[in-house]
Amino acid sequence: MAVLPNPSATRAVLIGTSRYAHLEPIPAVANNLSALAAALCAPGSWGLAPEHCTVIEDPATAVEVLEAVRTAAEEATDTLLVYFAGHGLVEPRRGELFLGLTGSIQHRSYTGLPYGTLRDVVLDGRAGRQVMLLDCCFSGRVLGFMSTASAEAVIDQVEIEGTYLLASVPDTSFALAPPGEHHTAFTGELLGLLREGVPGGPELLDLDTVYAQVYAALRAKGRPLPQKRDRNTAGGLALARNAAWAPPGFGPPPPPYDHEPTPPPTFMGTPTPPYAPEAAPAGHEAAASAPEPVPLPGVPPMPTWSPMALPSPAPLPAPGGASAGRRRAVTYGLAGALFVALVAAGIPLAMSWMKGSSKDDSGHNTSKSSSTPKPGPTSGNNAAAKGGVVNPSTKQGGTLKFISKDDADSWDPQRSYFGFVWNFSRFYARQLVTYAPKPGKDGTELVPDLAEKKAEVTDGGKTYTYTLRKGITWEDGSPITPEDIKYGIERIWAQDEISGGPIFIQQALDPGHTYKGPYKDTSKDKLGLKAIQTPDDRTIVFKLPKANGDFERMLATPSASPVKKTKDTKEKYQDNPFSSGPYRFGSYQPGTSLELVRNTEWERSSDPIRAALPERITVNFSSDEQTNTKALFAGDYDLDLQSYGLTGASLNQATRSSDLSARLDSPSNGLLLFAALPRSVKPLNNVHCRKAVLYATDRKNLQTAAGGPQTGDIAHHMLPPAIGGSDSSYDPYETLKRKGKPDTDKAKAELKACGKSNGFSTTIAVRNNHPTDVDVAMSLQASLRKVGITTEIDQVDGTHFSETTGAPATVKKKGYGIVLYRWLADFPTGQSFLQPLADSRFILPTGNLNVAELDDPTIDDLFDTAIAEQDPAKAGSDYAQINRRISDSAAYLPILFQKSVIWRGSRLTNVYASEPWEGRYDYVSLGVSK
Repeated sequence: MAVLPNPSATRAVLIGTSRYAHLEPIPAVANNLSALAAALCAPGSWGLAPEHCTVIEDPATAVEVLEAVRTAAEEATDTLLVYFAGHGLVEPRRGELFLGLTGSIQHRSYTGLPYGTLRDVVLDGRAGRQVMLLDCCFSGRVLGFMSTASAEAVIDQVEIEGTYLLASVPDTSFALAPPGEHHTAFTGELLGLLREGVPGGPELLDLDTVYAQVYAALRAKGRPLPQKRDRNTAGGLALARNAAWAPPGFGPPPPPYDHEPTPPPTFMGTPTPPYAPEAAPAGHEAAASAPEPVPLPGVPPMPTWSPMALPSPAPLPAPGGASAGRRRAVTYGLAGALFVALVAAGIPLAMSWMKGSSKDDSGHNTSKSSSTPKPGPTSGNNAAAKGGVVNPSTKQGGTLKFISKDDADSWDPQRSYFGFVWNFSRFYARQLVTYAPKPGKDGTELVPDLAEKKAEVTDGGKTYTYTLRKGITWEDGSPITPEDIKYGIERIWAQDEISGGPIFIQQALDPGHTYKGPYKDTSKDKLGLKAIQTPDDRTIVFKLPKANGDFERMLATPSASPVKKTKDTKEKYQDNPFSSGPYRFGSYQPGTSLELVRNTEWERSSDPIRAALPERITVNFSSDEQTNTKALFAGDYDLDLQSYGLTGASLNQATRSSDLSARLDSPSNGLLLFAALPRSVKPLNNVHCRKAVLYATDRKNLQTAAGGPQTGDIAHHMLPPAIGGSDSSYDPYETLKRKGKPDTDKAKAELKACGKSNGFSTTIAVRNNHPTDVDVAMSLQASLRKVGITTEIDQVDGTHFSETTGAPATVKKKGYGIVLYRWLADFPTGQSFLQPLADSRFILPTGNLNVAELDDPTIDDLFDTAIAEQDPAKAGSDYAQINRRISDSAAYLPILFQKSVIWRGSRLTNVYASEPWEGRYDYVSLGVSK
């Protein structure tokens, strides 16, 4: 029977050499170390404390390695694991293996670490079990390969009584570090197995199972095959929990997403080259139908459940790396810590949300994410904001407790515009499509919800057709129909009776507003909006007058939620929306409290998105922010529903306490802090005067004024990272190159070019009810003064700020040459984020959002092209061009890609921040530990 070792009595030493003075480098080794360390520290794996897992990267001397191994061998009384990756070399006379160090030279064993010496140190320890993982060969020189000689003879040498040895190759084949891949072939498959798990496999993945699965995966790809040696019962030692295993009785796995295959992995935006053997073995098909490999001589039988060829491991960024010979203890901040979530999860969402582009519990393709969730820490400060999942758990039950300063603008899905309500409403309102329950930017991927799959788009992008899932029901058990979805969307047109929510779906389907809404439909046939058709009981079709590649993202907002016509109470619907999700309204006292209880008619098998772990969900409303914060810190509540972020004294208290700061996260919230430089205000009508402002601004000081790095990253252009077309390397004013500091020489040159060598005067407009904004304005004033640009600060009444700055005539009259602003997209595309700010057709006499009054016909044309484009990558390219033209115009001064400092209670499970929800935690995945 497989067993996990006692983590307190277990030690691991991970050794890897990626850089060499005399041999070819193997960059992938550094990634191996980071990812494997994070996996071993994961709660679902061995759960080692960071101080019990030592990483030795690029060791310079054998003594450095042996001392670390000796220490671990003396401390370990249960299990000792030693891993090596790098060049394995063979002493030419005796054929003895020695491991490559940074200064190793071919055929000179005294320049490396003799394996026999390492083995002796391990044998001298007290551990009852030893695990040796060797990802190396014995004489490699060729770039991308670690070659071998007399592998079988050397493997015989490395056997240790009572240990388990996994070696990357048999006989004389090549051990591979494939060019363009982020891990060596053997370790990459090992990590992929820990991440994906084995559908249908056991709860614990013991070493024999791991070996069999890695063997099958490598064989399916035509890659070198591993070999194992074990003594006694070491093969029953579990390496991790099976990420694809779900507890019996927890409910059937959700139906798969029917997505297209994932595109080839990329590195720095460039497709990775294929592994040299271009064709798979004869007869090889998709993993789900791959035949069981025939065991080769000396290879133990495969498990009774069918092994599957696993997908290639997700590309991981190379860490900065330690200097040669540097010994470092593992922390959860290591790249690769996504495995903490992947290994430990097993949550019945399947969770396709953590598997990037691979498989759900039934082995079907689930996603076509353009990027795989980046690895990150899974405990401690900022853990939920760096791609990790804090406290993964399958536990159901308990009450999830929210506290909130304000009630919702409306709980009616068609009437809400508050971001936190959009997030929370997914407990009781579903849409045809929604955002993937994944951390960070990966959460911006669209996935099916009520629909079986994403839209079939025809007619040049003007027709969207969906087929509904089977088994989707209302809280009364009746089926959710296409007519219900149509009716819910039609309510958007009734702004005179249920106003408040976004109207972009109405603008996309009926720009002339010819339909009067369901409450005023006087047609005899009562067919309602003709742009939405329901030809049968499972099909809904949308007919757009003009192609819009973002239409599905509009349908992912709550305004596209179904509403059952017989349950529509118009303006009172917000008090008790009829549920299509896993929870329904229990009791609601506006401004006081809200309770959600389980919707017993909701079927887990019909919903691939929602974990639905808590038994109850409560929200208490209290206007006293200080009292709310104290209650959060005391553990009376699990999190702030609004999650706008801690500020002032609360933030200082949390950051100064090690206990409190360990539960803080600073995710990107999608907001951009920037300044508009209106063209109607002289001398800002001159591009060189505007560029002088951009060069003269000390953005580092502005970041400090805004609250420091935890409140945002210095922005070097106008597209936040989550928006397609954003390019982190694009730095038009060398802002990042200078680390946010000004370039006064270029600022003075631009002043000379605009005829203002001695500078000029203007006014900064800022809202008076945001003290931080005033501080930023004062910092901007100070930096501009250094090049001769003098400014006055006009603190505009916050309640009238948008009204004032949204009137170009008022802006010109008051001489607002610089207007400090914040902006957030409704959905993460350039259409939603950039078009209101940069399309000249959005310049209005009142309610103007293009405050800079940017008027560029080329930009307008690019918007038309990008919006009509169905391919997000091509649309992103157009938005990137628009972003560049905005930068060239110097119409806007980008300041910060903002973050929020938010709090997670200690009881919360499955916690991760996701960008579609303004960087908040993804509420539908949350559970509580007690």
